[in-house]
Amino acid sequence: MANPTTQTLTADAAGLDQAAALLRQGALVAFPTETVYGLGADACNDHAVARIYEAKGRPSFNPLIVHLADLDAVKQLVVWNDAAEAVARAWWPGPLTLVLPLRDGAQVSKLVTAGLDTLAVRIPQAPVARALLRAFGGPVAAPSANRSGQISPTRAAHVLQGLSGRIEAVVDGGACHVGLESTILGLAGKPTLLRPGGITLEQLSETLGAPVAERRDTETISAPGQIRSHYAPRAQVRLNATDWNDGEARLGFGDVACDLNLSATGDLTEAAANLFEFLHSLDATGAETIAVSPIPHVGLGVAINDRLSRAAAER
Repeated sequence: MANPTTQTLTADAAGLDQAAALLRQGALVAFPTETVYGLGADACNDHAVARIYEAKGRPSFNPLIVHLADLDAVKQLVVWNDAAEAVARAWWPGPLTLVLPLRDGAQVSKLVTAGLDTLAVRIPQAPVARALLRAFGGPVAAPSANRSGQISPTRAAHVLQGLSGRIEAVVDGGACHVGLESTILGLAGKPTLLRPGGITLEQLSETLGAPVAERRDTETISAPGQIRSHYAPRAQVRLNATDWNDGEARLGFGDVACDLNLSATGDLTEAAANLFEFLHSLDATGAETIAVSPIPHVGLGVAINDRLSRAAAER
């Protein structure tokens, strides 16, 4: 399917049936999860998956997350283990992706794994996402529904800003309530945090009863969201700003005077939910620089700082 006119579909049964039908035809359909909007394609269709990379301008060495409706569907694609069982019981459905060995004979496109022998899998919590997965009846590959490296979308309007005319449809399910991409936990060997997110390193360590290791940025890419420059607005991003320079767009946290405040009360959950939407809004002002207040590097603040550091990285 080429040169599409992007439809906006409703998040009701009729709209989701239409979205599922489009996916079966090899189309690209963006849809809301609890984290951000994902750009969905049939994970078993090589051509459809290739179109994800084309639409996003995404490097082909960057693997994709496969979204599934239930645990039985997950176990058909990956080699399950006791650690996976423990974290799945605790955190699925939810904003957690597991990277596990790809099962022999698993019917997913090799483009999804980017040549790796592992697969990233997730059961999302958002009712719209789960209803779409059930209506489609198979695995859906779905990175964030934005141009590669740019700010992730938390509303349908954000999707259309970057991908209108490049994909067939977007399901408008309103705002995403978590607002940060899923935590990614590698379980193909020693449990390792591959990308921080709403479920923290400390929570995963407690669930597993043992410390979870952390990936270093110098290591080979093994999961989505590990490219150094990522989640970036058009404007430059200045971090840990304790004062403001003339002409900057000011993104605050806590009790500060600013243009937009992630959380005036210092609530990290509220800050995470607002992060990408506020970056979109400040970028739209045309400011050359977005200055960001310091964010505490604890709990959910680790994931927020991860996204901000990648947004501020040299491009």
